[in-house]
Amino acid sequence: MIFVEDAVVLVDKNDNELGTMPKLEAHIIGALHRAFSLFIFNSKKQLLIQQRAITKYHSGSLWANTCCSHPRPNELLSQAIHRRLDEELGMQCDEIRTIGTVLYNEKVTDNLIEHEFDHLYLGFSDQTPQCNPNEVMNYRWISLDSLYQDIEKNPSDYSVWFCYILKHMGFHQFTRWSQGII
Repeated sequence: MIFVEDAVVLVDKNDNELGTMPKLEAHIIGALHRAFSLFIFNSKKQLLIQQRAITKYHSGSLWANTCCSHPRPNELLSQAIHRRLDEELGMQCDEIRTIGTVLYNEKVTDNLIEHEFDHLYLGFSDQTPQCNPNEVMNYRWISLDSLYQDIEKNPSDYSVWFCYILKHMGFHQFTRWSQGII
């Protein structure tokens, strides 16, 4: 029996639902599934990034975007975003909008693959995160210039999906969003 919390929604390349699968199994075999990634900027035009807890089953201690996860079966993306933002960072964010989607297939480790149809969201908040230590070991607000420079110098410090999304969406796109087009 699959518990809802442990299942991901399998999709095709058009994001049509195909069924469910245990999350770990989907990452082991590289099954395409639905995900979301949230990028929250503050009034200083800095992006909130998180350092994943070292105990996570993959990408522990790596830096990633503000919040990323998977909706549960029969859960709306909007509900999943707010649920995970609260679970990971103890935050609420009322100003969230969709900014697109990406489909990627990236090897995380020799045994794990991130093959996701990822819905991208942008938000705004000046709240101070209250990190759940089971999810997040650290956070920081960072300018996009500093972020891109650090990723160029230290790419292995960042999750594969975060690097993929930043490269795919482009520095100029994120800069425009951070300038207040929310």
